[in-house]
Amino acid sequence: MIDFKLAHTVTFNDGRKIPQMGLGVWKEDNAAAKRSVEQALHAGYKMIDTAKQYGNEAGVGAGLKSGLKANNLQRSDIFVTTKIFNGDQGYQSTLDNFKKSLQHLQLDYVDLLLIHWPVDHKYKDTWRALEELQRQGLAKSIGVSNFDEARLKDLLSDAKVIPVVNQLEFNPLNQQQKIRTMMADLNIRLEAWSPLGGGAALNNPVIVQLAQKYQKTPAQIILRWDIQQLVITIPKSTHEKRMVENSEIDDFKLTDADMKAIAALDQEKKSLWYDDFKWHNPNIPEYDTVHSWPDSPKD
Repeated sequence: MIDFKLAHTVTFNDGRKIPQMGLGVWKEDNAAAKRSVEQALHAGYKMIDTAKQYGNEAGVGAGLKSGLKANNLQRSDIFVTTKIFNGDQGYQSTLDNFKKSLQHLQLDYVDLLLIHWPVDHKYKDTWRALEELQRQGLAKSIGVSNFDEARLKDLLSDAKVIPVVNQLEFNPLNQQQKIRTMMADLNIRLEAWSPLGGGAALNNPVIVQLAQKYQKTPAQIILRWDIQQLVITIPKSTHEKRMVENSEIDDFKLTDADMKAIAALDQEKKSLWYDDFKWHNPNIPEYDTVHSWPDSPKD
């Protein structure tokens, strides 16, 4: 049985470790992100995942500062991830704009820096910048997000550093089988965004039946499924009670039959993928603009 605690880690191909479960803060304004981070640190979470595109790096930074103090934690006790925004991609632009992310986060470095989306004709130059930021110690580990097989293979053709992780939409209805095989061969970790798959996965009869079997919530069943596959997972919650509940998955183990039953649910049901839009399409503002909340700081 894999004993799970919030301090449990998995190891990257660069030798560094990441907590296997963390908190995601997508679609939260700065005030909400600050509260969520404070609550997460109080609940024992050690890993926080944000991005410039979310528009809440400043809120996360404020939450980290107050949360560390309130819980008598040191910077080295936590793991912080952020991501390079589509509009900042390119070599020099990445270097310049990442400094603003550090300022908003009130940090001297991040533990993990990702290319948020593989903007065509730019992601190789962006990756060179990430390699430089790692050399400078400003990003301890570097990786990618939302890369499909073709773009990952293309990136690796010139990369000097292999990404430690590819953060993908991953849940019982979208299991990314092809690229997971490729990533396993390269020792690139899978990190799941949207790990609970929304209502469709949480209300799936197989998940609901397993929740009844183990007297757990559907979310706990899915997160346990992640943990047993050594998937890094970042469920979002704005309520400390739910954060705690999500982490309470160390008192049961899904059987091989249970794991296979969930694996059989795969529909390759992606909420968004490359064929859906062209990069920097103004009609798709969700992924090409930074969320600007009323409480956003003025640079």
